[in-house]
Amino acid sequence: MAERKRHETESLWDVAGIGNAIVDVLAHADDGFLSGNDLAKGTMTLIDSERAAALYDRMGPAIEISGGSAANTLVALASLGGRGAFLGKVRNDQLGGIFRHDIEAAGISFPTPPAAAGPPTARCLIFVTPDAQRTMQTYLGACTGLAPADIDAEVIAGAKVTYLEGYLWDPPQAKQAFLKAAKLAHDSGRKVALSLSDPFCVERHREEFRDLVAHHVDVLFANEHEIMSLFETDVFDEVFQHVRGMCDIAALTRSEKGSVIVSGEEVHIIDPMPLGPVVDTTGAGDAYAGGFLYGLTRGFDLAECGKLATLCASEVIGHFGARPEVPLNALAAERLG
Repeated sequence: MAERKRHETESLWDVAGIGNAIVDVLAHADDGFLSGNDLAKGTMTLIDSERAAALYDRMGPAIEISGGSAANTLVALASLGGRGAFLGKVRNDQLGGIFRHDIEAAGISFPTPPAAAGPPTARCLIFVTPDAQRTMQTYLGACTGLAPADIDAEVIAGAKVTYLEGYLWDPPQAKQAFLKAAKLAHDSGRKVALSLSDPFCVERHREEFRDLVAHHVDVLFANEHEIMSLFETDVFDEVFQHVRGMCDIAALTRSEKGSVIVSGEEVHIIDPMPLGPVVDTTGAGDAYAGGFLYGLTRGFDLAECGKLATLCASEVIGHFGARPEVPLNALAAERLG
């Protein structure tokens, strides 16, 4: 498990998130559209600029909104009343301006300067099928330029938790940025959290992710497919023995089965908390992480963290788009007391 030096420092933020700064483009699609365009349903695939342009031309009416996994998590945190900062790279272009405006309007600090040259701001084309599954095609663009120099030491030292987005592990410079941030956080007596993000991410980086979790991560977020891929098992219950020896807390989501939280010998099974029909699962895991981290930074016990996280995810899947439509603090007060 990660070793931490203990220092008493003031906390300016609850969570500092590091991830891909992306503008989401969401549209409805049917299974025929997915198969006709060679899209693997329910997954995220990285694409180049030419593929992004071609798919965009074929999309139906769309909604554009700032997104990205870690950014979505911070927006959920802020909706609960938490304090967040985001580190991620955009270009000084139109989409970069939209991203900055949206995230700062949500109450999140965004100190990373935009790139003055290079690829344009990233975008994620999200196709939502009638069963509420989302299929994502992502052009990373400027995101890949995040480097160790973009990691603000004061932000990391001033945050109770530094949250790392697994999607960003692909570019070599971003890996070094993650490791720098994790060391800064632990040197300041803070915690480090990681989202595995996607089963394909795990397949690409399985051994590196195992090493990252074992040596640099305190709190792990994953869905059941990601965590089973990480440990190469088809049996969900087998992951418990693996994960409890690698990090302090693992929060594992299981869609309609709820979630399981593992911490040492503690195992908490959190039931689902449906608020209505499922419309769009985009951002469910991000909102779950936001709720969980809010509770953790407020001293909630793990079961309370899990219930709040589940409520946040339930709100997000009840409508189109990855961010809450109602204030989550009010919803939590109403539903959880």
